[in-house]
Amino acid sequence: MADVVTEGAAGRRTRRLRAEVALKAFAVAPDTPERLRRVLEQALVFGGASLAAVYTPSEDGELLCLVESVGVPRTLYGLRDGYAPTGGSPLADAHRGGRPVWLGPEQLADRAESRRVPSRDFSLAVLPAHGDAGSGCLLAVSERPGGFDAEDRACLELIAEAVALPAPTTAAEAGELQANAFSLAMDTGRVEVGDTILDLFGLGPDEFDGKVETLLGLTVPEDLPSLMSVVEADHMSIGDRELEFRVLQPAGPPRWLRLRGRLLPGGEGRPARLVGTVADASTLRAEVTDVARVQRLAAALATAGTVRDVSHAVVTALRKPLRADRIALAELEHDRLVVTVLDPPEPESWPELWRLEWRTEWPDAPVRAMPTLAAALREGRARIWPAGTPLEPALADVGPGGLAVLPLPAGGRMAGACLIGWDDPHRFGADERALLTASAGLAGQALLRAHAFDAEHELVGMLQRQLLPRRLPRLPGAEAVARYLPTTAGLEVGGDWYDVIPLPDNHVALVIGDVQGHSAAAATLMGQMRTALRAYAAEGHPPDVVVHHANRLLMDMETDLFATCCYVDVDLEEGSAWYVRAGHLPPVLRHPDGRTEITEAEGGPPLGVLRQADFPMSPLGLAPGTVVALTTDGLVESAEDDIDTGMDRLAHQLAGSDPAHLGLVADTLLVGARRNDDIALLLLRYDGMAVRPLRDTWTVWRVPEAVGHARRFTRRTLRAWRLAPQDLDAALLVVSELVTNALVHTDGRVRLDLTLVHDRLRVAVADASPRTPVKPTSVSWEATGGRGILLVEAMSVEWGTVPVSGGKQVWSEIALGV
Repeated sequence: MADVVTEGAAGRRTRRLRAEVALKAFAVAPDTPERLRRVLEQALVFGGASLAAVYTPSEDGELLCLVESVGVPRTLYGLRDGYAPTGGSPLADAHRGGRPVWLGPEQLADRAESRRVPSRDFSLAVLPAHGDAGSGCLLAVSERPGGFDAEDRACLELIAEAVALPAPTTAAEAGELQANAFSLAMDTGRVEVGDTILDLFGLGPDEFDGKVETLLGLTVPEDLPSLMSVVEADHMSIGDRELEFRVLQPAGPPRWLRLRGRLLPGGEGRPARLVGTVADASTLRAEVTDVARVQRLAAALATAGTVRDVSHAVVTALRKPLRADRIALAELEHDRLVVTVLDPPEPESWPELWRLEWRTEWPDAPVRAMPTLAAALREGRARIWPAGTPLEPALADVGPGGLAVLPLPAGGRMAGACLIGWDDPHRFGADERALLTASAGLAGQALLRAHAFDAEHELVGMLQRQLLPRRLPRLPGAEAVARYLPTTAGLEVGGDWYDVIPLPDNHVALVIGDVQGHSAAAATLMGQMRTALRAYAAEGHPPDVVVHHANRLLMDMETDLFATCCYVDVDLEEGSAWYVRAGHLPPVLRHPDGRTEITEAEGGPPLGVLRQADFPMSPLGLAPGTVVALTTDGLVESAEDDIDTGMDRLAHQLAGSDPAHLGLVADTLLVGARRNDDIALLLLRYDGMAVRPLRDTWTVWRVPEAVGHARRFTRRTLRAWRLAPQDLDAALLVVSELVTNALVHTDGRVRLDLTLVHDRLRVAVADASPRTPVKPTSVSWEATGGRGILLVEAMSVEWGTVPVSGGKQVWSEIALGV
């Protein structure tokens, strides 16, 4: 054990010494953004950091601005581009006090500045940094348990001393350009460029008019979107950016260029400027093997959640630097390669065996059909075959000019393989081999994690789908569609739900809700609330009573969770509706003329918050052609937009839609949706009923002549509806039996309802007893009762019992003209 401790201490001392040696190599380098980036990368290598950044004061001193960062994206830790020097952030504390600040997860959780940070444990270090240009701070983040140890801190202090802070760029300095530099004024689009850049674009000094649009016009059209994201200020934050793009050439293929730029904030009378360099990237340079290139791949893989995300990250990281003609990444399942991404994606770009195995989007191929590949996977190391190497056709046609196969190791086994091919003869240098080997290890581990993520996410999605309606009911005079998108930000089940509940008398209830949180408890509660609301609605309660009962039920449950809900009761005959909100978003209406309306009405608190809560009802008028849209906050709220902005956007999109195709409308509304939260969307288009039922109601008073009164009311009503005499007799018999049963076996109010639709007459009698009438299995000849239900059954096409508010309703449907 003593030997182990001694060896570990020596290793730490060696790490500090190696850091000193590495930093000395940069001491003589000129102070450029590239030097600053290289110095920061040493914090990733020697300081145990997953992210390192430098902040310096702005020219006016109002902000500590980010000027450079390396490692994983800072948004994972909630870090911003700028902090107030007088604020309470750790950055401001270190800058004001001139002393390092070391914070662990517990201390970070207690600080106000950390309340917006995503839920992940990490440690933060902020060290003052000084240079000829002034003072600033080195910031580092570590996710290792225990945070930064003593050796890490010593290395970070060395790096802070080595950081040469860039001076704020002034207008005068902006005009002194190097040959490969540029300076773009963000307000006017005027750009100053060096002579080397003009040469790269194929322009002479007299041919360039100083407009950035002139340079953009010479680029390959497919690369314009990524370029525009850099040269438009609204799409870029303070700090350095790097981008590769292509420019058209008078003859031959386009030339690859690499842009590195930094957005400098403006001041009084001075616009913000994008300054940087443009260099020729047509040939693979040795720097693709440095820490930065591999670290950028590691950063991309750190945020890749699914197998598809990992595959695209690997393709993006390798194909351009290697100038490969095709690249494939596949998972190894038993003895088959299951391809997850191909670039290019067209089948004709790949060997015949691959085309024969094309099943859906990508092919899969047996490893045994490619013995050379099988041998490489068994050996577990990268293999490279130059042009002319005899290989089986399934491999030779992937790279006739050269082929590289990267087994992707993970967890003691092969997770998959990456195949990279060139059409023209390709020379493999030592730098490429190093890049391929380093990338294979990163990709294998990421692929294994992503495969587990995909499997668990599918399980989560299946569980969620089981808790939601499998299909929506067909509605008379209306159409309803729903969409549900689970969040991609994690594996836990969300609490969003929707429901469409057919109700008697051509009513339908639309329900949408959201249980707090993402967990198994939230999903369980969601299922309970959906079931409860459906049960209360089926009892015939009005919307406010349904929601009140659900609130009381949730209050009685042993849970700290709450839920929001919007409940809409639509009368499909009258074209009207009443709705209740319990802390939820209001319905959005699209009227037949294309106008949209975000309904504004008073609502109640979320369910499960207050036992004695009021849930007021609000009316809606629905003309034929009106669309009712209900959604959860996942569709309209994000870190960039508040709920009001999102609701306005939803209303605008709904106004421009074609309600004739309601499914396409729902799909369009979800395009571009941010998947940071679950999304539930429920749409109903009210068309109006072509044939409206005839209805009439009679309250049965408990008097000796009550049954006779009910028969007389029925006779008059059915004669007014012009029913045939034989149909009238059958209806009178059913009315007599149902009303008699209600008067004899129950107490309280009795109501008779008659409904005529097409060739069906519905007779329904409601009473105050919840007990369902029981059909006798047999009736003896001397029995004085028990035959009523048997007569009703004999005269009816269908009959049954449904619960209603405070009791039940026994109903019978009689076929007319039979």
